[in-house]
Amino acid sequence: MSLPARAENVVVVRHAIAGLAERIGMDDAAIADLKTVVTEACMNVVVHAYPEGEVGLLEIQAVPDLDGLTVAVRDFGRGISPRPGVDRPSLRIGLALIAALSSSFEIRGGNEQGTEIRMHLPLRSRPIPEDGHAQPAEAPPVPDATEIQVGPAELLGPVLSRALTALAARQEITVDRISDAMLLADAISAAAPRSFADGHVKLSIVDRPEGVELKIGPMESGAADGLRSSLSLPDVGGSLETLADEVRTEADGDGEYLVVGIAATAR
Repeated sequence: MSLPARAENVVVVRHAIAGLAERIGMDDAAIADLKTVVTEACMNVVVHAYPEGEVGLLEIQAVPDLDGLTVAVRDFGRGISPRPGVDRPSLRIGLALIAALSSSFEIRGGNEQGTEIRMHLPLRSRPIPEDGHAQPAEAPPVPDATEIQVGPAELLGPVLSRALTALAARQEITVDRISDAMLLADAISAAAPRSFADGHVKLSIVDRPEGVELKIGPMESGAADGLRSSLSLPDVGGSLETLADEVRTEADGDGEYLVVGIAATAR
């Protein structure tokens, strides 16, 4: 649907989307949620997307799937930015409501680039048990480490160095130790692409009171030791490994890992 971004046209959108939802078998409670989120998203466009007195384009796309309906509401205005002096409640309240009623929700766009709000509504609303309280979705366990997946491996360098530096600074690690961590990160990143056959790297960074531990992998058998040997400096008869407080290899079910520990203070 493409139509002028006027408040009276939001009703048209609501009815059209509701008709599609009924046709694909969405239940009444889910349709009520759908009408609410579509209204909020469209009214955000009407009120906030275009300069006062200007009528811009409101575009809506609705795509059914086996699980429900994905709706995208787009404008071509100045992006999401609340306009002062309007009677409508805060834009943030509207977006929070959309996020709460949708099974997934995202915003795309930027300043003067227009905005797209994309949300997915399930065919069935979440059932309310007899006690009248909806059961929250089960949250996944919180890991002890910061876990990052990078691919291709050539992108490891900037990701690893920035993440490691930020965590080290948060732990109040001395400047000298942060510098050591950066040198190690650069050396590991330079050699890493040769160690990963599929080009993807998994990082696990654990920040502890005594410092930071980096775990990188998984790799094929022998690759972790090869990555470790790449830290050597044959011209000077030494190794960057001495910058770390601990360097070791570990193996588990999915492959080998190189583990590097950086203490908060020099030994």
